[in-house]
Amino acid sequence: MKRNLFIKLIGAAAIIVFVISALAGCSLTGVDDPDIQEGPGGTLKLWDAGPLTLDPAISSEMSSHLYIMQIFNGLVKLNENLEPVSDLAERWTVSPDGKTYTFLLRRDALFHDGKPITASDVKYSWERACSPATGSQTASTYLNDIVGSAEVLSGQAQNLSGVSVIDDHTLSVTIDAPKVYFLSKLAYPTAFVVDRQNVETGGNWWWYKPNGSGPYRMAKWNVGSLIILQPNQHYYGKKATARLYFQLLDGVPMSLYETGKIDVVEISQLYLDRATDKTGPFFDQLHIYPEFSLQYIGFNTAKPPFDDPLVREAFSRSVDKDHIIRIIEKNMVSRADGILPPGMPGYNKDLKGLNYDPVYARELLAKSKYSSGLPPITITVLGWGGVDVDPSLGAAIQDWKKNLGAEVSVRLLEPDPFHYNLQQEADEMYELGWVADYPDPQNFLQTLFYTGTEYNNGRFSSSEFDSLIDRAAVEQDRDKRMELYRQAEQIVVDQAPVIPLWFNRNYVLVNPQVKNYSIDPLGVPRLNLVSIEH
Repeated sequence: MKRNLFIKLIGAAAIIVFVISALAGCSLTGVDDPDIQEGPGGTLKLWDAGPLTLDPAISSEMSSHLYIMQIFNGLVKLNENLEPVSDLAERWTVSPDGKTYTFLLRRDALFHDGKPITASDVKYSWERACSPATGSQTASTYLNDIVGSAEVLSGQAQNLSGVSVIDDHTLSVTIDAPKVYFLSKLAYPTAFVVDRQNVETGGNWWWYKPNGSGPYRMAKWNVGSLIILQPNQHYYGKKATARLYFQLLDGVPMSLYETGKIDVVEISQLYLDRATDKTGPFFDQLHIYPEFSLQYIGFNTAKPPFDDPLVREAFSRSVDKDHIIRIIEKNMVSRADGILPPGMPGYNKDLKGLNYDPVYARELLAKSKYSSGLPPITITVLGWGGVDVDPSLGAAIQDWKKNLGAEVSVRLLEPDPFHYNLQQEADEMYELGWVADYPDPQNFLQTLFYTGTEYNNGRFSSSEFDSLIDRAAVEQDRDKRMELYRQAEQIVVDQAPVIPLWFNRNYVLVNPQVKNYSIDPLGVPRLNLVSIEH
């Protein structure tokens, strides 16, 4: 899923909350709102920027996923070991050829309003996600293995031919080839189940009362100020006990944490020294969670000068990543030479990256077809008017100027067009973060770099790379499969459609009264396990 790690929302909070509140006409309602009853697990108070959408078929970024994964769910979920396990589906069988899955749905699976969930609801949700009318940018990535999905995605059909409703609680799904990661894909929000009647109320049906089936239900949403989620009493799994209260862009998070107005805060470089001071008040409250993520700068290979691999390599070798990580990021992240983060299956510790070498970079540029001069270059980033360029990006821009004489200007895009229209909006360069949706190299390599995929924002294309990815997709021997991905990753590094910058870690302060709070390597907190100890 998309994540942008350069832009610090805290710096823009005052501007954004003023604009959103003015448009929405909302006022902040206190946590003791008499209409919202507190559960036995207390109230978990959080600061957040809020979602861009709550439609599972649409969402593709972490701001929205945080809420969607509390309100909705699908046939399977990923457990603590990030393995697919039962969710709405109680169990399933797989045909001998590995292509047909038969899911048996739970009989106690209900929507928030108490209505039973059936196999027809699953089929409807997937066909809706694939329908061009929905406008999903994720269905072609996460549901594309299902037979008939290409026809629905292209508008040639309305029904997924590979999905059959056997009865109310039995669903048959046929995919185009045996793929070991198929079940993990179904844990992504695109495959979550929505209530047709709820959706057909029209417009932004998800704004007020999205009728999901997850551990939480929407209780209150004042746009621009707060969201309150209540435990779903119809939930069949481990029921949540704590109410979730999100303060949206209200104040400076660290100050709110210090005064007890929120219970959890993510630490930026600005507060790292205070949080890591062993004699200070926060050291015992600091938690560091590894994350399967990559922060990178992408090149638009369809536009000059980055249609020339020599220029891409020259720019890659001109960024002093070690300096940026040490001085600006304060070593809160680890340097990335490749695409796959440590701990991810297929991670290659012996991968040969493009090291910092400004002398060689100038030689590469001199050999390129742009040796006589570079055209204007703009980098597209997430941001708002009046927000300064992040220091890490600023340092990279200075490196390009110092080492290559390149002038790079910055264009800021607000969140909605950035996250959902980047492939159309991207200038010569763009910067982005990606967090794994499931622990498989396919989710990085094929999703981001395969020819023509939705998230291939730089329009990179390599027939050799695509062939390796195609072979890896159906390879059943794990070791052989991982080796194919390692070869594919090396091609990406050598061809340099992106500059891998770093792998992220989450630094979080958690109030000692909060129990069982954690963030998994996919960057998702499991909030239904949390309780507050008074």
